[in-house]
Amino acid sequence: MGNKHSSPVLPDQSREQRIGVNTKHDHSAPKPSAPPHPNVSPPLTTYTPLTPSTSRQDAEARAYSAFLKSFPEYQSTWILDTLRRTDFARLDRTGETYVDYMGGAQHPESLVRVHSAFLTETVMGNTHSVSNSSKLSSRYADEARDAVLSFFQAPPGYTVVFTANATAALKLVGEAYPFKSNNGYILGADSHNSVHGIREYASRRGAKVHYIPSTSTGGFVLSTAKDILSQHRPQNASSLFALTGLSNITNAKNSLSIIGFASSLGYHTLLDAAALAPSSVISLSETPVDAMVVSFYKMFGYPTGVGALIVKESFLEILERPWFAGGTVGVVQVPGSIFTRTSVLHEQFEDGTINFMTLPAVTDGLRFLSAYLPFLPLRLSCLTHYLVASLSRLRHDSTGTPVVRILSKLPSRRLKSVGEQCDSGSTISLIFLSAREMIPNSFIEHVAVSRNISLRTGCMCNPGGAASLLGIQNQMERLYPGVTLKDFERVVGRELGVVRISLGLASNFQDAWKIVMFASSLADSRTRQALWDTWTNVPIGQAM
Repeated sequence: MGNKHSSPVLPDQSREQRIGVNTKHDHSAPKPSAPPHPNVSPPLTTYTPLTPSTSRQDAEARAYSAFLKSFPEYQSTWILDTLRRTDFARLDRTGETYVDYMGGAQHPESLVRVHSAFLTETVMGNTHSVSNSSKLSSRYADEARDAVLSFFQAPPGYTVVFTANATAALKLVGEAYPFKSNNGYILGADSHNSVHGIREYASRRGAKVHYIPSTSTGGFVLSTAKDILSQHRPQNASSLFALTGLSNITNAKNSLSIIGFASSLGYHTLLDAAALAPSSVISLSETPVDAMVVSFYKMFGYPTGVGALIVKESFLEILERPWFAGGTVGVVQVPGSIFTRTSVLHEQFEDGTINFMTLPAVTDGLRFLSAYLPFLPLRLSCLTHYLVASLSRLRHDSTGTPVVRILSKLPSRRLKSVGEQCDSGSTISLIFLSAREMIPNSFIEHVAVSRNISLRTGCMCNPGGAASLLGIQNQMERLYPGVTLKDFERVVGRELGVVRISLGLASNFQDAWKIVMFASSLADSRTRQALWDTWTNVPIGQAM
């Protein structure tokens, strides 16, 4: 960004330093430095891994030592431990175990501090003007667009439309795509409701909607997807294919190669990258999808209320907006029916005034994430494999039966070095079991809240993925107009949904260990009964 943005805050530091970005590191394992002299403060550039104290031989320290022996590659990500102690120290101060990164990332404290200082020293105005304050806002908005295009390695021909979130970006495409009776909309069953919702626009215009079925662990079989795309390939009009990059419930990461295949058949392509972008490298030069949607709060926590449609200008030109609004037009006849849209293409799709006060934070957030993203897949691979193995080993004390059943897709391989990309996400969707049956998710959530654990339960706005994991596709087919969630649960015979644990940028071993300890406490029948009695307020001693 320009000098006006950066100069008010600690002028002796670069912006990257102020937002916690080390511009001098490489992607190899950090080398621990020699211990400093006892009377000399360590240099600010030194960071130390979170190793257990030799004087603390408690269960957590022993577990961490065993973890490092099993996952020595985790030590290559020690730079993220430094980040945890600085930008995310509040997690340890508050004692909150946050494992809902699929719902939203935690914000780096340095990003908020820099943006707050910037706002204190800067006069910004509505971008729809030519005043000095308005020109400044426009300049930072353009900088943010450039930062987004650079982060996703977009070649020439792409632009950025800022929206409220990924959902708003999907709606923008759905309402304006030229669906007709002779074209269609193809999507995967394992998709977010915001992707499913586009079918309403398609159906109302007479287009056919076709689903690619989900596997039992989510995603789809690539050959099946290709068969369905080929079977319904566009003839005299183009059709729209929407791909979910990473499922927010099944943890399935679909191959982006299907985008090129669909394009070769004449489809326009739309990528929902809301769950994929926070922990995966996406190159639009390598995967030139027509349009892609993201939410920035899922990527780096702050700001909320800003998303983007990263889109080919050629694709925007075929969209047919059903209305116009302030900021999208140059001339409007009143009374009358004549109007002329603004000449700037992306402005035609940004209804009203964009969230110009927070866009400088988007630029800084992308710089922040780009510095640490190379280390993230390896760290998450270690933690995910540890969680899966540890949770799968848990058994009830009374019956020896499993405490949990993991339903989501498991990673097929373990990463070994920084820079590798995983073939799945870092989400674990599971159900908890008593000695005989499934324990209600609402009880699990109640106990988690009492232990200061932030996780999520339910279907995660992904009914197709949830149905696949729970094996209730047949019951889903028998739904009727006006059905409620309670009606559906009565048919199934239990609460719907899963318990979701999702890891992210600030996750460390201690978070994973606390989840394992939380689950293991439910393996003890006396502990579980006491918790159940508290939840149901029944007299102590009454059977669960």
